Amino acid sequence: MGDTVFSEYSKITVSDDIREEVYLVIGGTRIEVSRDHWILCIEPIVFGVWIEKGRLPHQGGMECHLYFGGEADLTLEVVDRIEEEEGALLLMKLQKSRIYTFPFIKTWLLYYRYYRRGGLSFERFKSFVAAYCYPRRIRLISFRQNDYFNMFPMDLLGDIAGPRRYVFGLRHSNTALPRILETRKLVVSEVSHVHKDIIYQLGKHHSGSPPSLDNLPFGVRLSKDFAFYIPDLVESYKEIRILRTMNLGSHMLLWGEASEEQRLTGPADHLFLVHFLHYLYQKDRAPYTGLT
Repeated sequence: MGDTVFSEYSKITVSDDIREEVYLVIGGTRIEVSRDHWILCIEPIVFGVWIEKGRLPHQGGMECHLYFGGEADLTLEVVDRIEEEEGALLLMKLQKSRIYTFPFIKTWLLYYRYYRRGGLSFERFKSFVAAYCYPRRIRLISFRQNDYFNMFPMDLLGDIAGPRRYVFGLRHSNTALPRILETRKLVVSEVSHVHKDIIYQLGKHHSGSPPSLDNLPFGVRLSKDFAFYIPDLVESYKEIRILRTMNLGSHMLLWGEASEEQRLTGPADHLFLVHFLHYLYQKDRAPYTGLT
């Protein structure tokens, strides 16, 4: 691999016009779900897939497949669903994975050399490579309760435009989670990739609390109805009222209703995560921009 510097994930910049495609095959039907599928739990790995009414299978416990272009194939089992008038969020637990980015022996050698530390099995490694063959958009979460507040980035989340729903997979170790479950409110913001360093500084707030407002590296404003602190640098935000929660394992699913978007600046390209092997496979075909 020459002088390639390996990492677990790559932070990339892409426009909203993502070229990767994802298809769900379920009950004999093939449905494109590129913009309607999300990772919501890591242990076990659980995906959420939004299916519009009229295309929903009626059986429970069905086996299905997610196909990530020609790079990966995941076998999953439908374990639950959240019904809405316009459709349903199917919750799918990973059973097995296959990846095709590189020949098997090369993939195994890359795993053995760079990724097996910390007890990560080869099967689990393949699962993460497959799941992050599709760019996962990073957004910023804000929460406030009395004198307490927190802000942190997330990529285990997704939005559904039609019914104005949002879904989140929030780790149980996140210090804000008990307060979010109590108040059933949070705010999700879109942030330009140019602020990537600040976004990742906020990542440590998953397990801790941010500094005082005066010591934050940006100014803040109050959200429209909740009066949560919103960084001045965000592009737009939505306030979310939590309608339902579900324990998935290592993560708690939050299902919420989104308010109208409050836009603060013009649109910008955003920050995404992909697995490094996906980046390595794609870089000579159609390079990403803004690799960090």
